[in-house]
Parts: sequence; C-alpha cells; structure tokens
Amino acid sequence: MCQYSSEDGIANDWHLVHLGSRAQGGAGLVTLEAAAVLPEGRISPADLGVWKDEHIPNLRRIAEFIHTQGSRAGMQLAHAGRKASTATPFVAGPVLVAPEDGGWQPFAPSAIPFAPDYAVPIALDLSGIQAVVEGFRNSARRTLEAGFDFVEIHAAHGYLLHEFLSPLANRRTDAYGGGFDNRIRLVIEVVDGVRREWPERLPLFVRVSATDWAEGGWNADESVQLAHRLREHGVDLVDASSGGLVADAKVPVAPGYQVDFASRIRRETGIATAAVGLITEPAQANAIIADGEADLVFLARAMLCDPYWPVHAAAALGEQASWPKQYLRAAPLGSVARSATARM
Repeated sequence: MCQYSSEDGIANDWHLVHLGSRAQGGAGLVTLEAAAVLPEGRISPADLGVWKDEHIPNLRRIAEFIHTQGSRAGMQLAHAGRKASTATPFVAGPVLVAPEDGGWQPFAPSAIPFAPDYAVPIALDLSGIQAVVEGFRNSARRTLEAGFDFVEIHAAHGYLLHEFLSPLANRRTDAYGGGFDNRIRLVIEVVDGVRREWPERLPLFVRVSATDWAEGGWNADESVQLAHRLREHGVDLVDASSGGLVADAKVPVAPGYQVDFASRIRRETGIATAAVGLITEPAQANAIIADGEADLVFLARAMLCDPYWPVHAAAALGEQASWPKQYLRAAPLGSVARSATARM
C-alpha cells in the first residue's frame, strides 16, 4: 500500500513504524509498497524508490527490524508507466504534476494517456525499454544488498509492465507489440534480468492483473498462458489481482472477487499463487488456503485498518500466535504460542 511519504525515494521513520507494526502484528510476510526502479517510474514525487544505492541503508534498517519480529521482508519493484507524475491522494487539485512543480514526462508502450487528466506519455524506444529492464535488474541487486527475503515484480494495476501486456495500452508494431508473445516480451525480459541478480534460493513473485475487466483487453486466459511462461523463467509465485488498466473498467467488486483468478492459475499451471482483494475475515482467508484455492493470502487495506490482524485472526480461529512479548498482557486468553509464553 503506497504511503506517498518519501523524499527523493528514501524510506524514513514513517515506513519503519508502518511496516514494523505489521511485523509485530504477526504477518508472516511484510511487503513494502511499490518502489520505483527509475525516478521517472514513480507514481508521484513522494513515492518510495530503489533506483540508487543511497536508498539501501534505510531499507536495510526496515528489513532488519521486520526480521527481529519473526517476519520476512519483501520488496515490490515497480514502474508506473503512463500513470506517473501524478499528485499524492492527500493533495487537492489537478491529478497531473507539471514539470515546473516537480513532475516529469511519463513513458509508456504507446502514446495513449490513462485518462484525459493524465499526461500523454512518450512511447519508449528500444533503448528506453532496455533501460527499464536494467532498472529492474539493478533494483533487485539493491534489494538483496538491503537484506530482503523475497522480491515481487509489479506487472499489474495499469503500470508500465501491465501496459505492455494489454492491447488497450500497447499499440506497438515492433517486437514488443501485437501478438501475445510480443506483448509479454518485456515482462519476461524483466523477470530474466531480476533473476540474474536475485538468487534461486530466494522467492521471486510477479503481481499480475488477471483481467482488465474491459472488452479487448488483457484477460484471464492470457494470464494463465503468462503464468506458464513465468514458471519456466524462474518465478515462484503469481500474485493474482485485476484491473487498473483503464479508467472506465466495470469491476464486479465483492468479497473475494479475485480469488477465482488465483485458483485457476494455480490449478492450470501448477505455479503457487496468492489471493488478494476484499479478503477481510479470518474464516474467509483460512478457507481460501484450506480449500486449495491459493497458497498465500495477501492483505492490504485490512491491515491498514488493523496492523494486528494476524494475531486477532488466530484468536478468532481458536489458534495460537506469537505475540510481541511487550504486548502479552493484552493478548486474549489462550491465544499466545508457547514460544512467546516462554519468553515472558
């Protein structure tokens, strides 16, 4: 969940406390917000970044604290594409941030804006595409140097890699546009670049929008095909979200509305998947795993609302969890794991 709280992409005390509290709350994995692999890949001027070595020390501090709480830390690598150079959601006024106000020129596969109040992007040339691949690769190296345990490539929600996947945003006529193999080419090159830096012993995730929810766009059948390719190229898990490519998509939002995408990809490709999207109740999350619909459940807004969702969920399900020893006096009776009790 983007915090829009950085200066020059640098993580700060807000990120440490925000992410650290989720680790304290019992999350098995704590994934940082989308971190830009290039400065022009930020959604807003206040986005987190991992495009230069100066970002590493503060990121390392966060990963180290997450580890002290028994959780694993992950980095989400992203490029906003045509959705870049926009204002933070906290600021009233125009969506687009002009260059004179600290904005920049966005890039995309084709010169098609996301919406009328967004910038018309410049279509990336071949050298620009290669710079994107190198940006992801170098950011993976920095993530490893900062001590993270897993990395996720963000190829969803209408950002750059998703834009290349979808015919609604990609009107190219070269090797990166047209048929399925060409439209997935950049994603595969990014995966290969990241894997050159990211060791096989550590997990590599890819987040996809399984459908654009729009006629003529990227769809679930293509997501299954892509998942087959991703598995062949060393991806360990597909994080199956949806939407974000077009502003007028008709999304049938309901509790667990995206779980079927994770289930189908898992069933038809054999790759591990994560389910996301309006998963808010402990029994609901537990059933997704118990029924074999996904291998992981990722929570976002639910854990913005309640940083201690996991330990509260364990109590609701009659299970035990490892509470921070400093908070044991507040733990529900019978909900504390023996290891935590022993430390008391």
